[in-house]
Amino acid sequence: MIIKNTKLLGYEVFSSDMQELKLHSKLLINTINQYSYIVAEKDQEFKKALCNSDILLPDGVGIVAASKLLTGKTIKKIAGADIHQYLLEELNKSGGSCMYLGSSEKTLTKIKERLSAEYPAVRLAFYSPPYKPAFSEADNALMVETVNSFKPDVLFVGMTAPKQEKWAYAHKDNLDANVICSIGAVFDFYAGTVSRPHQLWINLGLEWLGRLVKEPKRMWKRYLYYGPVFGFILAKEKIKQAF
Repeated sequence: MIIKNTKLLGYEVFSSDMQELKLHSKLLINTINQYSYIVAEKDQEFKKALCNSDILLPDGVGIVAASKLLTGKTIKKIAGADIHQYLLEELNKSGGSCMYLGSSEKTLTKIKERLSAEYPAVRLAFYSPPYKPAFSEADNALMVETVNSFKPDVLFVGMTAPKQEKWAYAHKDNLDANVICSIGAVFDFYAGTVSRPHQLWINLGLEWLGRLVKEPKRMWKRYLYYGPVFGFILAKEKIKQAF
């Protein structure tokens, strides 16, 4: 498997096609967008987790624009929902297995119902960890044990960023799973508990605007504050390059 990456703002960002990913390899897959980049600059544990990803997907038009502006390279946005769908399709072809670690029992039940109809060949397992700011050693041990008792081909982790990326990186070596993929909001998107913006918004590169319209209280800071901050960072980097 030959993976092409683009060096961008200190990260190796995936610039290949998803079809090049092979499920038999041990892979830690995370995503990066303008919000997670800024958060990681102030959270070194989070930054370490992102930097040590085997695959770091460009999940956002901000990262795509940054690549074009700073490196001249055009890369394709790959959202968490995109890698989720791709991995499920591959598992369905091979009769593989996946496990969902995170979210509530209610959300996991809705995911199970939809998966059973859309990907009937995929073997499934689910675990809802305790809802708390930080897990205890006993919590972590139980989660690892639960995953390893099923041995999924793909482990989807949905605990919101940066908690999920930190957890996946910290426990990667102890998890008996080929692919470990942090996808956060995709749990709710797929369950239907939160609606992903219409495909038209996505095609226009305006998924962020669709999410802002749907969830203004939760998303305003991410896009209306961190967006301009990220733009300022890019401007500074571009000026550095000129000198």
